[in-house]
Amino acid sequence: MIIYSIVIQKLLTTNAHIVRQVATNYFKQFTYGFRNRQAIIDSDKTLICLRNALNFFFYLSRDPSSSFLFINTNPFFRPIIVEMSTRVSSLSNERAGSLWRLRGFLTNSFSPKKFRSRNKKLVSTPTKMPDCVVIFATERKSLVFLEAERLGIPIVALVDSSMPWEYYKKVTYLISANDSVHFVYLVCNMITMCLMLEKKKDGAKGIGTKATSVWNIGLDGNVWCFGVLLLKCGF
Repeated sequence: MIIYSIVIQKLLTTNAHIVRQVATNYFKQFTYGFRNRQAIIDSDKTLICLRNALNFFFYLSRDPSSSFLFINTNPFFRPIIVEMSTRVSSLSNERAGSLWRLRGFLTNSFSPKKFRSRNKKLVSTPTKMPDCVVIFATERKSLVFLEAERLGIPIVALVDSSMPWEYYKKVTYLISANDSVHFVYLVCNMITMCLMLEKKKDGAKGIGTKATSVWNIGLDGNVWCFGVLLLKCGF
């Protein structure tokens, strides 16, 4: 219970519970209440969404050939995303945030003459489809949602009350929170630690089953493990 209280307090310090505007009908399930006509996100549900997303990252990273594509549209998040993608060796890079806005970034990735000839100054499209697409700053005209859904790629995204329903329903693992700089930094650190821990466990022997039992948890069973991971992320 003490670890649980500390985890909730750390989430509150990142301003993840503050919503920019009134919550939409489909987002009200993640709200705790209203204050000054402004919705407040339930930190307990944010914690559950974070654990589900990290669980997905953990099991997906067990495959050495797995790859992740990190999408960012906010310039304030760019240094954080670049540092994280460099450490985990993902498909993201400093120019991927501008390239994905073009149509056919993923669906036409195997047609270099048709697609890449029009984008010579931009980074080339990925030759291997990512196993997961992570979106940190959602926009109303996010073509990456349509591209990923067409190819059947799971989407992990930070979702707030301003996200339209047509893109909201396409997210596989959503994290209900305000996309503040502090919260994005926290999420990036947790993803990095999760992937780095799995990399270290690949070289060890006889602990694969033990790792599965720790992360395959319910609502209360992983509070201590998740809390320790959260406290190690610099908050």
